[in-house]
Amino acid sequence: MLVVVVVMLVIVVLAALVVAYAAYPHRGEELPAAPWLGDAVAKAADAVPVLEVEYAPEDDREEADQHREGSRPAL
Repeated sequence: MLVVVVVMLVIVVLAALVVAYAAYPHRGEELPAAPWLGDAVAKAADAVPVLEVEYAPEDDREEADQHREGSRPAL
């Protein structure tokens, strides 16, 4: 039972950090109550690797859309 409580507490703290990051540092503002926490969360977010989104040329998108429409199961 103690393990479950500790794990749930860790999950809640992690969720609070994510919400704090999304509410302030992600938008370029400082955390009002704890600026040091905002700096730490922003540094951690910068350290995480990010996948770059690659968009296909316009012609390839049309072919992909046609392929997808043809492969849908009939209802």
